[in-house]
Amino acid sequence: MAAKYQIKVFGKQGCDKCHTLNQRLDKLLAKDEYADFDKIYCDVETIDGLVAFSEAECINPSRIPAMIVGEWSEDKGEYTLVDTKQPGAKDAICKKAKLYQYIGLQTDYSDVGKGVISPKMIQSVLAEASA
Repeated sequence: MAAKYQIKVFGKQGCDKCHTLNQRLDKLLAKDEYADFDKIYCDVETIDGLVAFSEAECINPSRIPAMIVGEWSEDKGEYTLVDTKQPGAKDAICKKAKLYQYIGLQTDYSDVGKGVISPKMIQSVLAEASA
């Protein structure tokens, strides 16, 4: 049986920030409270990764690494992206890293975001998805 939620992580080989995001997610997903989540990694420098990235349609290519959450749809037999409950709402934890339309994060390289996707940000997004 498929996990209820699937996190797609978009990154590329040799990227330290991509590696860090994967490690942080793996550490969280090892906990029982995140048993409903599964993760797949999409390398945007491969055809399959680029296709998955393009299908997400909402991530800025210059803000990788990024992640987006899908929910299993029995009707469709696939994961469908989860809409954010309040598009564009200010988020004290995720700030500008939060995606607008779907539940997910992309790296904010501004002076405010400093290119960091923190464990708190990831937990916030996963909590929104499963709420």
